[in-house]
Amino acid sequence: MRSLRPALLTAALALALPAALAAQNSECDAYTGNIRRVCDAGVDGTRAFHPIAGLLVSGGNPVLGTARSLGGLGHLSLTARVNAVKVTFPELSYDGSTDTVSAGDDIIAPAPLIEGALGVYRGLSSGFLAVDLLASAQLLPTTQVDGLTVDPDARRVGSVALGLGYGARIGILRGSFVIPSISVSVMRRDIPQIQYGDVDGGDTYSYAVDLQATNVRAAASWKFAVLGLAAGLGWDKYTGDARIEFEDPGLLVPRQTVDIKLDNTRVMAFVDAALDFPIVKIVGEAGYQLGKDQRLTTQFEDFDTTQGKFFAGVGLRLGF
Repeated sequence: MRSLRPALLTAALALALPAALAAQNSECDAYTGNIRRVCDAGVDGTRAFHPIAGLLVSGGNPVLGTARSLGGLGHLSLTARVNAVKVTFPELSYDGSTDTVSAGDDIIAPAPLIEGALGVYRGLSSGFLAVDLLASAQLLPTTQVDGLTVDPDARRVGSVALGLGYGARIGILRGSFVIPSISVSVMRRDIPQIQYGDVDGGDTYSYAVDLQATNVRAAASWKFAVLGLAAGLGWDKYTGDARIEFEDPGLLVPRQTVDIKLDNTRVMAFVDAALDFPIVKIVGEAGYQLGKDQRLTTQFEDFDTTQGKFFAGVGLRLGF
């Protein structure tokens, strides 16, 4: 039995070593001690918050409150909505002396959007293969959070980052009463570079990141008199480029810069409830984005990076 122990120990180490190496940020391998932890905090913070930014600009249902196709040419839907997610931002004065980054601002982060849908093809009598074109403009305010700014060269309106989106929705079934309307959609959205932190202003680190989101949704909806209900599932892919700047807390090393590529996926679900009048629809939405363990090395106070996120939205939709 004793002769088996070294072999078992070797096998266990062989299995554990790749996982341990995967949990390290290779971008920070040139550093040690406190500055290594500051570098890790910047890289891990970027990777942890990127899917949250994606959730804010993507939301759940691309046509709030319904999965029913518009009915072909001449039909139009316009929506003004706000998505919101609870976010705990990390403290920017983190000096790497501990493995945990203290919590900074804790807010309900809003993201106003304008969304439009245009009927293109009515489809078959059942609603199958009906086509609607989709478009959106995302507004990502930065003034609510200290240290959050829009890149000077980014697409923006004042201090608000301006993102754009486009896509299409394909009808599967045009329902009636208890039979649901069913559709699938794909959208591509982006937001320009935004930055959290300012090393020139005295912060230990900062990160700047942009985002491209691909949103796939399958939704079903019902209408009972003036009450509308909808529910759906979604898959999101978030990509982007990020630049992390940081300084040695002991000022022994000049400012350092790390560039990384971001690529992540999430699964989510949502439900909508609407007061559905002939032209005006008042809609509320709630949903949940499933979490994923990215094997980050940094611990963030009051933010479990492996857990999912609840989100909510409210909007006013006009249908013609």
